[in-house]
Amino acid sequence: MEQICVVTTVVDARRVADVLAAAAVAGRLAACAQVGGPVDSTYWWQSAIQTTAEWSVRFKTTPDRVDALVDQIRASHPYEVPEILVAREDSGNPDYTAWVREHTRP
Repeated sequence: MEQICVVTTVVDARRVADVLAAAAVAGRLAACAQVGGPVDSTYWWQSAIQTTAEWSVRFKTTPDRVDALVDQIRASHPYEVPEILVAREDSGNPDYTAWVREHTRP
């Protein structure tokens, strides 16, 4: 089975999530991006527990485009220490894998 990669991040505003999603797809770093939320996140920051409403963005890409996508997310992300998670997943649908590959070619 071929793999695709799912890159996930969270931000504190829907409009920021939409901008990150659109930029990645327009730049062919991701074939698609899904924005979901809001979700309440509780975490440590600056020696205190914080709770913030956040929106997640899930980008679908190919293994060879992950580094460029992560670089773009880091450069555009509003957080000082952004969460950027990368998961490599087996695609159960070769047609979907081909679609992701086709739409992530520069």
